This record gives sequence, structure tokens and C-alpha cells, in this order.
Amino acid sequence: MQHGFIKVAAVSPKMKVADTDYNKKQICECLEEAERNGAKIIVFPELSITGYTCGDLFLQETLLKGARQALEEIVEFTDGMDALVFVGMPLEVGNKLYNVAAVINCGELLAFIPKTHIPSYGEFYEARHFARGNASAVPVSFAGEEIPFGTHILFETDALEGMVVAAEICEDIWVANPPSTSHALAGANVIVNLSASNENVGKDEYRQMLVKSASARLVSAYIFTSAGEGESTQDVVFGAHNMIAENGTMLAEANPFQAHILYGDIDIHRLKMERRRITTYENPWEMTNETAGYLTIPFALVREETKLTRSFLQTPFVPVDKEKKEKRCEQILSIQSFGLVKRYQHTKCQYAVIGISGGLDSTLALLVTARAFDLLGLDRKRIYSVTMPCFGTTDRTYDNACRLAEALGTTLQEVDIKEAVTVHFKDIEQDMEKHDVTYENGQARERTQVLMDIANKIGGLVIGTGDMSELALGWATYNGDHMSMYGVNAGVPKTLVRHLVGYYGETCNDQKLREILMDVLDTPVSPELLPPKEGRISQKTEDLVGPYELHDFFLYYMLRCGYSPSKVYRIALTAFENLYTKEIILKWLNIFYQRFFTQQFKRSCLPDGPKIGSVAVSPRGDLRMPSDASCAIWKKELEGLSDS
Repeated sequence: MQHGFIKVAAVSPKMKVADTDYNKKQICECLEEAERNGAKIIVFPELSITGYTCGDLFLQETLLKGARQALEEIVEFTDGMDALVFVGMPLEVGNKLYNVAAVINCGELLAFIPKTHIPSYGEFYEARHFARGNASAVPVSFAGEEIPFGTHILFETDALEGMVVAAEICEDIWVANPPSTSHALAGANVIVNLSASNENVGKDEYRQMLVKSASARLVSAYIFTSAGEGESTQDVVFGAHNMIAENGTMLAEANPFQAHILYGDIDIHRLKMERRRITTYENPWEMTNETAGYLTIPFALVREETKLTRSFLQTPFVPVDKEKKEKRCEQILSIQSFGLVKRYQHTKCQYAVIGISGGLDSTLALLVTARAFDLLGLDRKRIYSVTMPCFGTTDRTYDNACRLAEALGTTLQEVDIKEAVTVHFKDIEQDMEKHDVTYENGQARERTQVLMDIANKIGGLVIGTGDMSELALGWATYNGDHMSMYGVNAGVPKTLVRHLVGYYGETCNDQKLREILMDVLDTPVSPELLPPKEGRISQKTEDLVGPYELHDFFLYYMLRCGYSPSKVYRIALTAFENLYTKEIILKWLNIFYQRFFTQQFKRSCLPDGPKIGSVAVSPRGDLRMPSDASCAIWKKELEGLSDS
């Protein structure tokens, strides 16, 4: 459970209707298997001890007695078992019968959670047998002990601080005001649902939507376990459509009719961070009528590291699915271009000035600007594509910049800045042979001055080209390429820039433009501020600052998920196992944190630009961070990793 991860299991054992001995045996076998695979929360279906489809047999004393005996034996079986277990059964309390989840831990029966909403419509006739459960916990007698009985019960463990578990049953998730709402507001961040949801055409999609939306709305994990093989097929069929979701994301899902045990790794720390971030999420101690009167029951788990089966994308900003990626690219290009359209409508400007280098970022900015001008009904000739060759410019990037400007129908303007930079270096007594930061930044600032002055001359706006990854690392010249009048790429990480340019190339009808864009994609990322070697780029950004796929990975999980350095390192080892050694990952992770903290001053005065995704670094939006914050404790944690 290190770093807040906990493995859970949704289990649909084979069963026989009304055969409590057989069902008990199957449940115990599944418990053994789930525990052997590291599951710490194990959830069985609704009425799993008897079967959901017993009908009027639920009224038979023999079945109820068999269920009670089976539960006692299951509880005894869990003695020494390191898990919190939920099994379903009918339970007689007073003169009424209830559909309950029995909650078990280490050989102890902790509680009974009754079903709140009893369906009696369509194929369901539960009200014929079961009563509605009460909210407040009351003691009921079972096997000589007093056991809490009620829906308002939470479960906590010292082994994973901050994890709070609660339960609801099947229909409870389908209603307008599910019990899980008050559970979550009372502090629960793991909701389990013991279900017997039958299959019919299209129901699986609706059920999936319910589970994902519940986990998103409640900012929680949601474990949904449904009945399957062995239930009566007299009138309906059950497919064991098990699901494990977390904050709107499906971590694991069983195909109906194929389920046995479904595993998932829940990230409790991420859920806690998300609730901290969302200021409208209520505090559990601010009790309302809905959340008052909860009983919290402790349970025992051994504190240990969870062996992760959960996967982490190497490029979290880029969807894997081709169709989804194309849709996302189109949406992003629209956000960028409509953001720029609004700026032009407000300023009444009719010209744009963009510094084009033949690289990815300026290519994307030019494509977005062309799209915005089309939306505005402005002639693309009013876009001034300015190429400014200097000491590091190569023929390949120069040619691509010129060809791109012409293919898009913009006005190409060339301003060779070598002479101006040389004079400037002479003025400040900079040695031309000393290729230091002054040598590099002097060129970048000269380019920005040229762009700004051209914009003033023609009455246009300078469109920024720098991307979010560069801003996160501070890989921008302050008051050089750092500055513009509107930064269309400010919310786009470098790994996504590549896919946006690729998508534009794949979907455009212009073969010549497509060929240019493909060559731009094939060009190494470089600021081209140092002289080329044998006509080739000598200064490759990723050799200096590190691979952008690593930095974007670090950025996403640090900012979006709130992961600590050690947790980022751990999942990076998993994601990049066959690509980078742990020494390389740790090296660039150190550099990432160092640069992220020391370069905040550049982000504190960013030009305007549109937010694109859930991660952004604008000081006016997502990242309110002092420019002089210390990264000492983050670095200290990283030092501990290097010693391990």
C-alpha cells in the first residue's frame, strides 16, 4: 500500500441457486485466490451466499438458516486473511427480511449493510421479500454477538491512512439520490456495490456509464461486482459484468459472461489530492442531515507494498485509441484557433506575425493561425511568416519554414539577423567564439525584437510559439521566445504538439503541405542557436534538457495527480521499463524538479494563451506558485531514491 495504492478484487464465483454449502465453498476458494494475488478489498455479488434468483425460497427458514451457517463458516475461514471482504446474503431482523452485505475482516464479522432501494418493476420483485434498510446503525444479534446493522457505516484502516470504505447494493446506484452520495460526503472514497444486474441488449453500456459517472461525481473509487454463472436463467440471464472505476476512469472491466475475478489497483492518494483540489467538495465533518450519524468501524490490514498491475501510459497527454486521438486533436486545434479568433475580434487587428523556424512549435502555431484567419474570413496573406536565419540555422529547417509559409498562402518575410546580433555582441563585448548562454539568448531576443517591431509596423499581433513543456522546464529565453501577444501553444505539451502536426498533415488535402509537415515531424527538436556541424543540427534540445516524453510524464503526474517524487519515479520505472534505465529516469527526474521550481519566474509573467487540457501552468489559472519557492524537500526525497 506504499504510495497509496491498494489492490482490490471484484469476484463472481460459480454458484448454485439456493445451495448455500456449494456457494460457501466457491466463495472460500475465490477468497483464497484473491488473497493470494494481493487483493485487500474483496467484493462478492448481491445475495451471493444463496443466489439472487431464489424467489419465494427466500421466505423459507431452511434457506435463511443455511445462509447464516454459511456466513459463520466464511467468517471463520477469513481468520488470518489480510483483506476486507463483502459478501451478500438475506438476513432476517425482527419480523422483516433484508438484502444485506456482510462485512468481514480477519475472522471477524464487522457489520451488515442493508440495501436501501428495493426494486419492484420490470423483471424485479424484491419488495415481495425484502424490506428497505435503515440508515443509522443499530445492533442486531448474530451468532451470539451484537453486530452493527445500517447503511451509514464506514470502514477505516491504519494501514492506509485516508482510505474510507462504504457499501451500497445494486439498485442503490440506479436511483436519483444513491446512498453512496452521503457515504462520500461523510468521507468514503472507496464505494463497493454488491449487485445482481441482469443482461439485456445495451444494458452493459448504461451500467458502465453509471459506474464511471458515480466514481467521477463522488471523486472516489467504485467497485461493482455482479452475479453471473449459476444464477437461474428462467426469465433473465446474469453476465457478471464486473467493473473497477476511479474518478471517472475505468481501471478494469470484465466482459459480460467472462468474469471470475477482476483485479484493479486503486490510488487512494490521488483521490485525496483530487478532493483537496476541488474546493466545492464538502468536508466530512460539516455534517448535514444526510451525512450525520455515521458509525466508523476500524479494520486490520498489514501495511505492505502493493504489487502493481495497473499500467501507466508513457504519454499521458496523448490518447492511445486512434479514433479518440483524432477527435482530441481536432478539439484542441479548435480551442487554439477560436481562442485566437476572440483576441482578433477584440483588438480589431487584421495581421499576424509569427517567427517560423521549421520546427514543430512554430509549425503548429502557424497552422492554428491560418485556421483562425479562415474562421475570421481574413486573407492568409495578412499572416507574416518571418524566418530569421542566424548562426545555427540549417538548410533543412530554413527550407521547411519557407515552404510551409508558401504552402499555407501566407506572406513570407526573411530577416537575416546575423549582422544585427554581431553588432550587438560587439556593443556588449561578447566574444563571438564563446558559445555560452549570452550567445544563445542574444539571438532569441533579437528575433523577438524583430517580430514585435514588424507587428507594430503593420498593426498586427505577435503569435507565440512556445509550448507548455518548455514553460514547465523554463526552456525559453526570458523576454525572448518567452514573450508574445498571444501564446496559442501555451497549454499544449511537447508530446502532443507532434501529434497535432501529424493529424493536420494526415487530414489535409494538400499533398505538398503534407510532405512538408512530415519532414518537420522528422526533424530533431532544436533551438538552432549554435553553429551546425557539417550542415546538420548540432544542438538537440533533448540531449541537453532530457527526453520530452519523460518530462511530460513527470509533469502530468506531479501537477495533475499530485504524486510525490518517489511515486513519480516508481510509476516511471513501470511505464518506461524497456526504454530507460532507472539511473537515466532518476537523472532527468532530478533535473525536472530543479528546473520546474527555479524557472517559475518565467511562468509568472506569461502572455495570454488558451488552456487546453487538465494540466496548465498559467499563473492566472491552474498554477499559483511563488517564484522563489524552495524545492528542498522534493530534492531530499529524490536523494533518498538514489541511496536505495
